[in-house]
This record gives sequence, C-alpha cells and structure tokens, in this order.
Amino acid sequence: MISVTEEISLLTKQENQLHTSLDNLRRQRSKVKEHKQLEKELAAVLRKRQNLQAYDVFELGMPVHRFNSSRLGIVKELKITPGGMGEVWVSWDGLLQIPEQPNLLQIDGAALAKIIAVGDRIKIVDGHELSGKTFTVERLLARGAVETTDEQIFEREEWQKVEESSQEFVQTKSEGDEYSIHSGSFSQESQMVTQSSEELIAETPETTITVNTTATQIEDLSEDEEKERHWLELKVERAFVEAGTALRELRDKRLYRSTHNTFEEYCQDRFSFSRRHPYRLIDAAKVVENLEKFCVQFGHILPAKEFVCRPLTILRPDQQREVWQEILQETEGKHPTGKEVKSIVERLKEKPLGRANDFCQIGDAFIMTRLEGAERKYNGCWAIARELRDFTIAVEVHDTTFAVKPDNLDPIDLPDVRRQLPQTLKRIKQLRDCGLLDRCAYTVLESLGRQIYLTDFEEKLLAFMESEYKVQ
Repeated sequence: MISVTEEISLLTKQENQLHTSLDNLRRQRSKVKEHKQLEKELAAVLRKRQNLQAYDVFELGMPVHRFNSSRLGIVKELKITPGGMGEVWVSWDGLLQIPEQPNLLQIDGAALAKIIAVGDRIKIVDGHELSGKTFTVERLLARGAVETTDEQIFEREEWQKVEESSQEFVQTKSEGDEYSIHSGSFSQESQMVTQSSEELIAETPETTITVNTTATQIEDLSEDEEKERHWLELKVERAFVEAGTALRELRDKRLYRSTHNTFEEYCQDRFSFSRRHPYRLIDAAKVVENLEKFCVQFGHILPAKEFVCRPLTILRPDQQREVWQEILQETEGKHPTGKEVKSIVERLKEKPLGRANDFCQIGDAFIMTRLEGAERKYNGCWAIARELRDFTIAVEVHDTTFAVKPDNLDPIDLPDVRRQLPQTLKRIKQLRDCGLLDRCAYTVLESLGRQIYLTDFEEKLLAFMESEYKVQ
C-alpha cells in the first residue's frame, strides 16, 4: 500500500497529463465530448489531490476547529475511504467522533501551543468594557477564545493569562499559629514592633504588630454632586449602547469602504475588536433602545452590560420587554446577572409560539439572523415578508423563498431602506429570471442581497447588468 505522499505525487503527475491533453483538444473544436470528459476527470483528480494534501497535515491528538466556528475539537482517527479520499474523525467537546472533510478543518495554533488551560485565571485587557476583571477558564474555544465559569466568552485578544508567580504570599506567626495572606499587598500607615530583633531570636518567637488606620468617613453629597454622580453613572452604563449605535451606523452606511473591504476587517484594525464583538454591541444596543421606550414601566432600570443583553437578542421586541419585566420582579428591582437573564429566556422558550400576523405584515423588510443548517448562509441577508402562516413567515431573499420563525427576523427601522428594498429585490429577481447569467453576475447579485441600500456605484452596476441582459 502506497503512502499518502506517494499518492499525492501520482495525482500531481496525472493532473499535469490531463492539462496537456486538454491544451491539445482546445485546438480541435470538433471534439467537444472528449473535452468535457477530460475536464470532468481533471476536476476529480484535482479534488482528490487537494483532499489528500489537506489530510496529510493532521496527526492524532491535534486540536482543530472548523472555519468560521468557535468549537474546538481533537483529532481521534485518520482514515482513507475506499475511494481514496481522506477523512479526519474529530471529537467535539468530548462527544462522539464525527468524520470531517480535511479541507474544512484548520489546526488550532493557540490550543497546540497550550497558551491556556481549563482552571487558569485570565485578566481582561485594556479597551474592553470588563477591563481589569479576572475570570476562571471553564472551556477552551477555537483560536484562543475561552469561556469562563460565569458563561462569558472572550476572544484571544481580549484576555491575558494571570501567572501564578505574580501572586505574593505573606506569612506571619503569632503564638504558634500560622496565617497567610494571598495575592495582595498589605498597606499600613504606621507599624510599631515592640520587641527588637535580638529579643526575637533569644525568646519565644512572638510578634506584636500595631496598625494605625484611619477610618473612612462617609460624607453626604450636595444636590449638584448627586446629579453629577447620577449623570456619570449613566454614561458608564450606556457606554456599550453608544458604541453599538455608532457601529450600526458605520456598518449600515458602509463608512468603512474607503479603507477596508469588509466591516469585520475595519473593526479589527480600527478598534482591535474580534469578529463577533461589534455585532454583539450592535445587538445589545437594539435591546436597550427597545427597552428604553418603556423605561418608566421598568423603573428606569435597563441592562448595564453587553453580556446581560445577549440572551435577549434572540427574542422579538415584545418578548424582550416581557422577559425584562419578569427579571426585575424576581430581582426586586436590582440589576440582574447574565445567568438570571438567560434562565428567564430559557423558560420563555417553553411557552407557545406567537402567531405570525401579530409580528409583521406582508411587504415588511427584515435582516435574517440565527438561522441554522442549510439556511445559515442567509444570516445577514435582508428579506421581504411574502406570506404570513400560523407560526412562521414565508420570506423572499435574493435567490429563493423559504419559511422562518419570527425569532429569525430583525426588523429594519429605516423608512428609506424599507421603501427601497422591495424594488431592489424585484430588479434582482428579474435578472435571475431572464436566463443563464455569467457566473460573475450571480456573485454580484448575491452581494447586493446583503446590502440594505445601494451605493451610487452599486446602482450603476445593477443598471449595467439590466442593460447587458436587456431587462427593463
């Protein structure tokens, strides 16, 4: 049995021979069938070679992750199928082993380098809203991301490991008893030792330490100071809301396009944000804006942290208000934790589904979110409601129509955008229905299906395609 390296070498030679044969056939226009057959064989050889090249880099026990996935897995078995293709069997989160295509996997360098382990302590870096706080790692995720014991997720660039050697340990003895102070510095205004060093050596070790401390006096604030304190506290609590609102404007108006191709690249370079963090801030800002409309009903108590809003982002606006009211009743008007919010949300999921006609009307525009399975590729695309069923809504996107739950739809609030999108969808659909398009045209139409409004250039590009394919 030949090795994988030898098989790759043979496939490379076969690929070169097929390329030569195709070059010869291109000069003979009459041999169309032979040309198509060779192209089919070449595609099969190329696919097999690329598969084996990707397969050859993996070893048993390697940490891996899928592209665009945060799950971290371990390679448990490497197999070659009867057809000569490589399969990598991966255990995800310690569960059953699953066969994966090697070209869809990536070796996780952070886990391979063992930069962090379960049980380690991490400190959040400057620039993050939780800067300076420490957490305990409960689970390792892909690309150096971690999940902490209180269900927080931090990307690699958002944390640094707390080294055990940096902790100070101070021990004192008194009358044979031992005491220890961990991880801290002991400050004192004055310290008097009643026995000299010579007496301590000659006599029974006994240390008397007198610490003079000044008690902190609690002072009342003036009326102006109370107002100033309240205003500053609101600014702290609303920092993530203002950031999310600004990021949404930057994304929707594509104000990053002069320097970056994508919103994610712009946020990474400009703010050092991970890929998911700006979207979390945007979603959290939407939640707070929704709750603000009813802040009197909630006693002016709104989420003070982005991660408190996370469980609410999967709910409709009316459900968000219902959950928040239940939370404040259970916490007796105090600011809740992320776990308390998540618990109420899980309870709400068990309630009967809301009817679609209570959620929207035909022709309303939405952004698709939280789709799974084959439809997950439409996350981030805009859609138009076409049919209201009992508990689902049939929506039309740039290339198809399918049914979703109201939880998968985020309403678009911009009036100009809501007026423009149905017309844009009609133009895209006319182009798709006019016949076979160039492959580049399909790519352009798919891209336009993700932009909630057309720039001047995109409008000219769409008009050019309509002229090229004679669509009015």
